[in-house]
Amino acid sequence: MMRMKYVLLVAWGGLLWMSAGAGQARAGLDHVTLTFAEHQLSVEVARQPQERARGLMGRETLAPDAGMLFVYARQQPPTSSFWMYRTLIPLDIAFLGADGEIRAIRRMLPCRTASREDCPRYAAGAPFRAALEVNAGYFSRHGLEVGDRLPIAALLPSR
Repeated sequence: MMRMKYVLLVAWGGLLWMSAGAGQARAGLDHVTLTFAEHQLSVEVARQPQERARGLMGRETLAPDAGMLFVYARQQPPTSSFWMYRTLIPLDIAFLGADGEIRAIRRMLPCRTASREDCPRYAAGAPFRAALEVNAGYFSRHGLEVGDRLPIAALLPSR
């Protein structure tokens, strides 16, 4: 039987929970606090194409319990991928279905090349509506794996 974990959406809005600067949250993005078990994860929500394209580029650090949630209006194909161009910290990414099910988890390494074409791409391998980036090792440290569910439906745009 598939093991399920549920995350409680605690708060969201334009709350600035970190000051701006290198390694810090960006002003203008919505923020959500996800709670599961006894853990809380502060997540920036990237909804617009330019927000998703910039992602966590240029950040020197990411707080241990912080991340970025990339949301899409439509389901993305399994061939859609993320890259780490100008991203300075190792990350894990979970690709999520519209129902919040974790469909794939990938480890992504920093790419400091001068050309974005030289950076590896990390394909989802499964259709997804959202992707959650966190510090490398976060999912395993907190017992989250493929098949677990995160309640993200309220954060997804209606189709």
